[in-house]
Amino acid sequence: MSTLQTDASRATEPHNPTFKFNPHDRRHFIGGSDARIIMGDDQGALTQLWYEKRGEAEPEDLSDNLIVQLGTVTELLNRAWYQRISGQTIKDIQKRVRHPIHKWMAATLDGMVEQTGAVFEAKFMLPWAFTEEAAADKHMAQLQHNMWVTAARSSVLSIITGGGKWVEIKIYADPLYQHLLLTAEKKFWRCVQRGEPPILFNIETPRPRLEAVKVMDMSTSNQWAELAATYLRTRTAHGEHETAKSDLKKLMPEDAKEAKGHGIKAKRSKSGAVSFEAQSEEGSHASV
Repeated sequence: MSTLQTDASRATEPHNPTFKFNPHDRRHFIGGSDARIIMGDDQGALTQLWYEKRGEAEPEDLSDNLIVQLGTVTELLNRAWYQRISGQTIKDIQKRVRHPIHKWMAATLDGMVEQTGAVFEAKFMLPWAFTEEAAADKHMAQLQHNMWVTAARSSVLSIITGGGKWVEIKIYADPLYQHLLLTAEKKFWRCVQRGEPPILFNIETPRPRLEAVKVMDMSTSNQWAELAATYLRTRTAHGEHETAKSDLKKLMPEDAKEAKGHGIKAKRSKSGAVSFEAQSEEGSHASV
């Protein structure tokens, strides 16, 4: 048995003999939202989470947190909007899943995309200073955790902003990130079991790999304008040039090493590739 499996087996059972298991009690597992704290840089939040997992403190009351409540009440709209725009179907809504080996790892899913098997996560975010990169970085630990628990290879971050904007970000499972995540979570869980206060793990995680989904307006770029004009001006000529080369190759006999006339010369290489040269009256030439 590997060290990883041995550690996971020891972590399955609570250290405290009076610790009664309740599958719906968040004290008895590490979830996706916990992963973000464990991989974060807030020592106070990490210590508070440790107290909560040990049953020595109650979870924070978020009923007066407006942003959290907005995320809760817009989740249904978020899911419906994603399904409408993408044509995909969300299943397993609010399903609790445990890792098959690391029983102390679990995920409460916003859903799974039925057609692709991707983890679905609905979020509400404020519009100012919003970027896809910042959103992905903020929720990366939760997404990688949930993908690890469900053995999913991809995830979808569906975001509604307070500015009336909807954004879809696709994020794929990252083995390196998940290895670092599992290492940090195992250390934290051992601290919970042994009663040792955790310290920040200071793990430098890889930058999120995002699918290219941006649509950029380049109308203010002068360089783009110049190159676009050149492209449009030469597009027809380039097409005619490539067509002529193709037709000239067809006219060249299969057993000919060279063919020339009307200002051009064609050469056949040993591999059979045909190249062309333009010939001037003086006999100089340039590659075509």
